[in-house]
Amino acid sequence: MRWKKARRSDNVVDQRGSRRQVGGKGLSLAAVALIIVVGLISGQDPLQIVSNIAGQAIQQGGINTGAHNSKQPTVVQQNAQTEFVRAILGDTEDTWRSLFKQAGKHYADPTLILFSGSVRSACGFADAAVGPFYCPADQQVYLDLSFFKEMEQRFAATGEFAQAYVIAHEVGHHVQTLLGVSAKVHAARQRGESVKGHNGLLVRQELQADCFAGVWAHHAQQRHAWLEPGDLADALNAAQAIGDDRLQKQAHGHVVPDSFTHGTSAQRERWFSQGYKTGNVSQCDTFTAQRL
Repeated sequence: MRWKKARRSDNVVDQRGSRRQVGGKGLSLAAVALIIVVGLISGQDPLQIVSNIAGQAIQQGGINTGAHNSKQPTVVQQNAQTEFVRAILGDTEDTWRSLFKQAGKHYADPTLILFSGSVRSACGFADAAVGPFYCPADQQVYLDLSFFKEMEQRFAATGEFAQAYVIAHEVGHHVQTLLGVSAKVHAARQRGESVKGHNGLLVRQELQADCFAGVWAHHAQQRHAWLEPGDLADALNAAQAIGDDRLQKQAHGHVVPDSFTHGTSAQRERWFSQGYKTGNVSQCDTFTAQRL
């Protein structure tokens, strides 16, 4: 996947040990002035203070993947991963801004939070075990990059386009929030309606997010022609790998359709493909579809 063709987003915030914004500015003029004053008062070299701060920032920004990955990535690897996330998020922004504009609507970009191990969002506390998630309460996507390693090791889902699909799926939930879909599902839950099950609202919501990911992939490919042989198969394999039936079979040895929340492997692959083939949001209405 030739992802370096994409524009980089400025809406990625790295919280892996520090709270700095990726792609943003460095030290402000006020901060530099303060460092100089501190240096003069303490007798230290201001340049050495800056150097120490920079070194600490690099160390704090490293990925702590815990049990998922005992070997931490180098700074070069970390920067490459961050650039990849910024590129994919930036391209989803370009796609959805354009599609919303065509529909006479405004697309508000989500923020993507990179975290390591655990994170607190407006939706509550979560650890890396929950995987990537979107919180409609703060309109932010949360991603522990160790999940990509888990995709490879646990699900045999490899390739950069498979990783891009994961990001695009979470952005799909943001699109649902802006369109009012998430609020309707939440209201149904508040009314005590059953939303789980193979035909439930949660499954339909997740499959629509898969379809929206496919819509993004369609338009991104039209703009960049960045897919290489095997990339699409990687994304479809990733969609299959995280189907409810496959995960339940792997974890418990049997499948319980009444507890489904994301859809089967076949359904996830089918709806991503639907979005990718058509590039049309109107073709992603999983809520009225007779066949999921």
